[in-house]
Amino acid sequence: MITLYGIKTCDSCRKARRALDAQGTAYRYHDLREDGLDAERLDAFLARSDWKTLLNTRSTTWRGLDEADKRDLDAGSARALLLAHPTLLKRPVLETPDRLLVGFQAEAYRAL
Repeated sequence: MITLYGIKTCDSCRKARRALDAQGTAYRYHDLREDGLDAERLDAFLARSDWKTLLNTRSTTWRGLDEADKRDLDAGSARALLLAHPTLLKRPVLETPDRLLVGFQAEAYRAL
């Protein structure tokens, strides 16, 4: 099963949903703001992608964090931030049984 993780107000997530719908790809949508992000799912993401790729340092949520939280990040502190603030996850995240795509890439979506 394919799952798309994102938030409804994200333009990239909207593009991803439109692309999947246009090609008739079945998927489940998981809204990070409404449904959250649990430790098990985040750990699965981190096993398949680097924390630096998953952490969205250009988001509104990131800009709203205390400077102390942003300083000296490592894998453990990034994981804690992502669990506390699921909207820090770079979006969209498309999870398939054999791939994890972070961010919207039209070519990669067409190849599904």
